[in-house]
Amino acid sequence: MKEKNYPGWRLTPGYIEESGSDFESVNILLGRFLKDRKSEDPLPGKQLFSEDGKFEWGHAQPLEKVILSEEDLQFLLQHPNLFRNAISIIEPWEYVGINHLGEEVRASKNVAYMAQKIADCDSILFPVWSTGTINLEQIVPLISSSMAVVLEGGQASVHNEAEWTQPNCSRDDMFNLVEKLLLSRSPRSAPAIFICVSHQLAAECHIRLLRKAVNEVVNTKALKRDSAGVALDSLIMVCNKIKSIGENLKIEKRDGRIVAQGWNDDNFAVVLNEENEVGDRSLLPYKTPKQKDSSIPIELLNAHEIIAHEMKGIIDDMILCCYENDIAIAMFHSEEVNEEAILFANWAYMTLHNAIVPYRYTIAASPLSWLLQLPYSVKILASTEANGEILTECSCTCINYKDFETKKIRRSFTCQFHPELLFDFQDFGKRSAPSYDELKKSDGMRLLARLLYEGMQE
Repeated sequence: MKEKNYPGWRLTPGYIEESGSDFESVNILLGRFLKDRKSEDPLPGKQLFSEDGKFEWGHAQPLEKVILSEEDLQFLLQHPNLFRNAISIIEPWEYVGINHLGEEVRASKNVAYMAQKIADCDSILFPVWSTGTINLEQIVPLISSSMAVVLEGGQASVHNEAEWTQPNCSRDDMFNLVEKLLLSRSPRSAPAIFICVSHQLAAECHIRLLRKAVNEVVNTKALKRDSAGVALDSLIMVCNKIKSIGENLKIEKRDGRIVAQGWNDDNFAVVLNEENEVGDRSLLPYKTPKQKDSSIPIELLNAHEIIAHEMKGIIDDMILCCYENDIAIAMFHSEEVNEEAILFANWAYMTLHNAIVPYRYTIAASPLSWLLQLPYSVKILASTEANGEILTECSCTCINYKDFETKKIRRSFTCQFHPELLFDFQDFGKRSAPSYDELKKSDGMRLLARLLYEGMQE
């Protein structure tokens, strides 16, 4: 392919430093940012806003890398150094909401600004609301080879297909993209961070993937090298139990309303919150409900308690850290992921994973081998609180993947809140450029940086 002259596209990663950047330098600078709230900017000098005061995707460096066509995709595929040393950002919608000033908030710019400002890490934007998903078989491996994947929020409701009015990207298109990303977390892939609507898309896709897994297992007649049918019978028994609980699990809100009955209900994973949640909120470690106070099956509660003790919790660590008490973050949503749905997904993933372990060699060489790519568990990390009341029980999750052979854990994360927004709820193209010090003091920015830093280690 003849080299295309992309105006302003840098072919060397990094913008602030002439020497460029790479994984190691980005990792070190993220670590320095998180070390305390007082250290000076290690990358002072070069401004990220353009000479005309703009910070807009496609307008000028460092926001020049935007995938708008198949041709852009092919160009990037021929320059792997660009995406391997960058964050991939996916926009399901043109903006994440409208703030109190009446501005459309394109929060993806904040993610890109933060990464460039604190670690000179480039970003590549994939605005699927405008372009469609183009070619998932090429796009997903590409973005999964970057340093991290950030899926932004958006205006449409996950449980209401009619609200997905962008003609180039339907709700089903987003489900397909998110499902592929959930199945792509491997020892050589990037961690994914799903924000707001993408947090909700991930929750819905957990349930979709589990229904697909159960359906394929129970409809499989035989597996090669399983002549006695022992492996298949074991899987079918487990899947029938998952199906039974999934079909009978009800979603109950704090006021006693039953908003969904069973995993085929459109409101099973995501539903309207009891009230809109806009503003700064305190972030608290999630507490699994007590059996005596809940109608949730005890298997689901016990499974989450097990995973809560087994897996390191980033939110817990931040709250316990002397520099990061009383975490305050920006909420900007009217819907929430149902606590019961994630407790169910966690239990179902763990149950299915453990059932596969004894027969993994048989399954690895069968049409059911895709089951090996499913998450191992989903831990609810945090809830939001205001005026002493829990508003969103499931405000942040950690998606864990356990390698069947090494037992090593890899993680991706989801959050209902917007860690990339400061409390003015503006995108960085509509306000003055925040300083390193301002970013360093923001709980949300620190949390986003920590999720990137932790995920990149795996």
